[in-house]
Amino acid sequence: MLLPLVLLFIVVPIVEIYVIIQVGQAIGALWTIALLVADSILGSVLMRAQGRAAWRRFNEAIATGRVPAREVLDGVLVIFGGALLLTPGFVTDVFGLTFLLPPTRAVIRRLLVRRFAGRFRVSGPPPRGPGFDVDGTASEVDPRPLP
Repeated sequence: MLLPLVLLFIVVPIVEIYVIIQVGQAIGALWTIALLVADSILGSVLMRAQGRAAWRRFNEAIATGRVPAREVLDGVLVIFGGALLLTPGFVTDVFGLTFLLPPTRAVIRRLLVRRFAGRFRVSGPPPRGPGFDVDGTASEVDPRPLP
């Protein structure tokens, strides 16, 4: 648990600062700042558009009685992508764009589902009928044969 936090709060900002300095040396400080502001504005517009599309697909899935698992995951990826694009820096912008653009988001969604599919338990109503108690647990069966 410590390693991801170290990467997130120490390594990523250092890499971002390094990349911003390199870009600033190549194109100038004002152009670098303008580029960072422009990609934040573009990110917010893109996040709004993709968020609306994900929300519309979510509502359509609910209306048709389908479980909106894909739509929920898309919504989460859009939120993370927008947050990464609003964060100043070029490295986080690349990751943010991959989360926001539909073709790359589909690839990331498939990777996440493949990675975490075994960790989730699908639940439903408890089983009913002979052999089950009221709470859905298997009842003790009388070992004597039926007459």
